[in-house]
Amino acid sequence: MFTFTNASFRPTEDVTNIGRRENLDEMDWEEGLSGGQLGVVVPGETITSSMDFMRGHGTFADGEDVAATVAGTLQRVNKLLSVKPIRSRYTPQIGDLVVARIVDVQPKRWKVDANGQQDAVLMLSSVNLPGGIQRRKLESDELQMRLFFEEGDLLVAEVQAFFADGAMSLHTRSLRYGKLRNGQLVTVPPILIRRLKSHFCALKCGVDAILGINGYIWVCKHVQESHQAGEEGFNAESVYSNKNDHIDTSTRLAIVRVSNILKIMSQYYIPITDSALNYAYSWVMENGLEAKNILRRNIAETLVEAITGDTIRNYK
Repeated sequence: MFTFTNASFRPTEDVTNIGRRENLDEMDWEEGLSGGQLGVVVPGETITSSMDFMRGHGTFADGEDVAATVAGTLQRVNKLLSVKPIRSRYTPQIGDLVVARIVDVQPKRWKVDANGQQDAVLMLSSVNLPGGIQRRKLESDELQMRLFFEEGDLLVAEVQAFFADGAMSLHTRSLRYGKLRNGQLVTVPPILIRRLKSHFCALKCGVDAILGINGYIWVCKHVQESHQAGEEGFNAESVYSNKNDHIDTSTRLAIVRVSNILKIMSQYYIPITDSALNYAYSWVMENGLEAKNILRRNIAETLVEAITGDTIRNYK
């Protein structure tokens, strides 16, 4: 029998945009810790020799000093110092929106790959029945579990809780969640996904992007507001359908362009937001670039310069 444990998470100080500190001497670095001016560290690098701070994840005691064990961004919560690795598996928090893939169907549950340290679990009791019917799940529902999700299906869900062994428990009890269709999956490092007010992004180019905090992004055909969950014209029976809708050529090209832009942003380690995607797509269209040419190295580097330059101007 599984038990759930509710975990509370305190917000950490995001330091990924503070800047580089290669030229700081030790005294400047100590002052930076006191003032919150943190940055990027590499394995073995001394973070501080002050006894005022406690060691967290990604740090170790090097004599009287605190040093980093991984390459990543330094974070501070009050007096606790930790290093968030640049490349690592997704670390979940309750309420996170994730895009995931079904890997196994088991009695009363699905095993789900959510890019975490271990597979997540989606219980039969945590999904909506076709048509949004609200009732207890019966034995007949368990026999038809593969009509809901089967191996290889992609879905968008929310982290609901954690089992005693640390595995994520997901749920899709909102009609905005469920099986994904009409699009393409792009995988990026989770650290690049910024927490936004909404991770369901309707881009100006006419396609939707679901930015999973776990680093899985779904780029798909736009869903009109009049056809969204709960609105008139919404087809609740199609929530578990395996058939894609008709997608015209222009929409297919837009999906490919957005996917290629995401691959470039991942390769050059650029934080991913809806505004950055909209700017990059506008730049691609203004320069008349075909979808297949976006990934060329010279074009990719020019696009990165355009994105980062625009980000810096907006930041100032």
